[in-house]
Amino acid sequence: MEKVREIVREGRRVGNEDPRRVVHAFKVGLALAFVSSFYYYQPLYDNFGVNAMWAVMTVVVVFEFSVGATLGKGINRAVATLVAGGLGIGAHHLASLSGATVEPILLAIFVFILAALSTFVRFFPRVKARYDYGVLIFILTFALISVSGFREDEILDLAHKRLSTVMMGGVSCVLISIFVCPVWAGQDLHSLLASNFDTLAHFLQEFGEEYFEATEDRDMKEVEKRRRNLERYKSVLNSKSNEEALANFAKWEPRHGVFRFRHPWKQYLSVGALLRQCAYRIDALNSSINSDMQIPMDVKKKLEEPLRRMSSESGKAMKEMSNSLKKMTKSSSSDIHVVNSQSACKTLSTLLKSGVLNDVEPLQMISLMTTVSLLIDIVNFTEKISESLHELASAAKFKNNKMKSSSKSDSGSISSAVPIKSHDDDDDDDGHVVTILSDVVTSNNDDHQSHGVSSVDSCHHVAIEIVDDDSIHEKHEEDSTNIHVHTSRVSCGITNASGLLDSGDKKNLIIN
Repeated sequence: MEKVREIVREGRRVGNEDPRRVVHAFKVGLALAFVSSFYYYQPLYDNFGVNAMWAVMTVVVVFEFSVGATLGKGINRAVATLVAGGLGIGAHHLASLSGATVEPILLAIFVFILAALSTFVRFFPRVKARYDYGVLIFILTFALISVSGFREDEILDLAHKRLSTVMMGGVSCVLISIFVCPVWAGQDLHSLLASNFDTLAHFLQEFGEEYFEATEDRDMKEVEKRRRNLERYKSVLNSKSNEEALANFAKWEPRHGVFRFRHPWKQYLSVGALLRQCAYRIDALNSSINSDMQIPMDVKKKLEEPLRRMSSESGKAMKEMSNSLKKMTKSSSSDIHVVNSQSACKTLSTLLKSGVLNDVEPLQMISLMTTVSLLIDIVNFTEKISESLHELASAAKFKNNKMKSSSKSDSGSISSAVPIKSHDDDDDDDGHVVTILSDVVTSNNDDHQSHGVSSVDSCHHVAIEIVDDDSIHEKHEEDSTNIHVHTSRVSCGITNASGLLDSGDKKNLIIN
């Protein structure tokens, strides 16, 4: 009785993890019940006979969880059966011309040659990835038809019935998979990638609190719970096989929802690979937190501000990229956080050159420098991930994200969106939107506060984004111009909604 309860509990757990599994089980049962009617009803059984079992076998082996996997297997099986059936009939015809004595010898030679060649082709990486099942069915069907044809006078009728039943079983699987609660592999891959962004962002945003807070001041149960929550990033480390399988299945799927036919699924794999490399650095960073060689808190505090900013800004960039991917919009807001994290790296470099760690013991210095090096790597990978996501957004034709004016983010960024006229033609109504984003900490000076101006020391980064207004000419959406101007330690002022920007010390103009 205890075994039965355990099975019931396991069934509930599996169903609760993904309710679509329960729906899939009912869909497979429906498909099998439909094709089994070939046996139950006499007119259908008379037409197909014992070959009706091929329809049942097709449903069992073809019906997969997602639409893409079902379509891939169904098309592979149909094409392989058709080609193998034709070759089997041809081989049987050639062998029959040689006489009764030589016929079985020729058939054996044909089976050997095609089976050997097909098996070797299965080792090709491209074939292994997408057509392995089809080649396997080709070998099976050719051998069965060739051998059966030797003892079967009506070889054409045999091939026709087997092909017909396979097609009926495959079509039943595909139709039920698409029209009854479909599960799209492309959507799953898209959601998985966005979830990986969120997972890494969570760790990076919480890293500062975990690293710079004394654990002895907190309840140990709470510490363990928090650390387990931080270690969710480990799911990203093992996501490669799942991503590759979903991308392979997604290539078979027709256009659905917001995903076009020939959607750039390969670029998803590129972004996922960079996320995994970043997750490996995070894994090493997490190990340094829990290492036996603990650094005194007073030593950590010397580098707290830049390290906190590096991890926090990288986490915010990851979060913005996740939101951009979920909404399928082109957004440059993550670039601001990337620039902020790079600025924190420069601040950290300046702080280290000042000799702030001269009195630190060598072993503690090694441990601390390991953490610093890993965080710098993470910042660099965040920039690479951002660039890769921009490439994905362009290839997938994500929509342009319209920034709202006078919006303030959690990090203290202020953005102002101002429409301006084109200088080329004053009568042209197709203008631009200028978005000014800056990290602002209000000065204590009353005059500065009254005008919304920040001091030189408090205004670090400004980005200007000029985006074509595509509300009138939507078909020219891809021709929009994005101009980002990043400044380091800028004397800036935002005096009114017109977005007046003073010049700074350094400007890097990047035109996409």
